[in-house]
Amino acid sequence: MASITQISKVDRRQLGKVAVLMGGISAEREVSLRSGAAVIQGLQAKGVDAHGVDAAPHNIGSLKAKGFDRAFIVLHGRWGEDGVVQGALQAIGLPYTGSGVLGCALAMDKVRTKQIWQSLGLPTAQYRVLRSETDLDGLIAELGLPLFLKPACEGSSVGVGKVKHESELLEAYRQAAAVGDDVLAEQFIGGAELTVTILKGEALPIVRMSTDNEFYDYQAKYESDETQYFCPAGLGDELEQEVRALALNAFNALDCAVWGRVDLMLDAAGRPLLLEVNTVPGMTSHSLVPMAASSSGLNFEELVVEILQTTLDKDGVR
Repeated sequence: MASITQISKVDRRQLGKVAVLMGGISAEREVSLRSGAAVIQGLQAKGVDAHGVDAAPHNIGSLKAKGFDRAFIVLHGRWGEDGVVQGALQAIGLPYTGSGVLGCALAMDKVRTKQIWQSLGLPTAQYRVLRSETDLDGLIAELGLPLFLKPACEGSSVGVGKVKHESELLEAYRQAAAVGDDVLAEQFIGGAELTVTILKGEALPIVRMSTDNEFYDYQAKYESDETQYFCPAGLGDELEQEVRALALNAFNALDCAVWGRVDLMLDAAGRPLLLEVNTVPGMTSHSLVPMAASSSGLNFEELVVEILQTTLDKDGVR
């Protein structure tokens, strides 16, 4: 882990004026504002000239005119984590953190993500794509119960519903479809819920999550003080290395870069199955990336500077 725990030595003046892009217009706006506040505090604690920018379609194009030299993206969900803001920043030549347009767009789309993983033989949960209420016919016979319905292009468990009885299926579909786009129906996996942080080409120690909620939902992720986190995850060395290697392969398969988070679960037989990739993970007090980084010897301030410093190798064009 030397390349991670050995902090890069860069004169902070090289980083110039930094825009921390936060807030935005997605359903995850409030989480993004909290993540952004933490990132600003972390960067400023290390002497970086960081400023919060509540990002919106009307102000991205003016960042260079306002003297910003680079952007730290902490926008979650649509218009921020889906490649749109990344493309806008490329258009004005402003270096930014994280994955490029293609990686963000693919990772945001859970259906395309699964299709790519399947084409490469990477294990993922069984699923079906739903585009109308009529697609519900035969769904339970195919995937069993319980099962999950989720919007194909949202994060933070927005719109996700767990269906335990056939009578709940239609309402869960309507709830997920209300967010927009296709709906992903996914088989229930009964084992441990895991996440792997990817940082600069390395998979960090696994975090295992445990909640008394029906599943690891929005409330468990961002609001509950009862959710438990385990890092090390207690999987044993062989399985730990297998899961970390799988996560890194899954991340690279989507053309993701710099940093992100890969979510997985273990099935009843203890085999890892991929769920999704987050290219701009949360950075709040309940967030998982800082936990994994801490286990690798990086405190929060060092982590955000490490991420930001990757923009020094970019000229704003991916």
